[in-house]
Amino acid sequence: MTLDKLKIGEKAVIKTVGGTGALRLRFLDMGLIPNTEVRMLKRAPMGDPLDIVLRGYELTLRVEDAQKIEVGSIEENEHI
Repeated sequence: MTLDKLKIGEKAVIKTVGGTGALRLRFLDMGLIPNTEVRMLKRAPMGDPLDIVLRGYELTLRVEDAQKIEVGSIEENEHI
């Protein structure tokens, strides 16, 4: 599942970070690192952008960018 599919209030763990080159590095610089817990905070009225919480801060992402980040359930991650 990708980050943009989370429901408001739902938590997940980042599995992989997609994108290439500078975009991928930017994601990593923003703290979007595998095994990091994220929570969907809110969405704009038209659905884009969306706000997530990770590592103690809020981050706003475009849906287009959130679709490049694979997430899994927290329970799934605990079994690995």
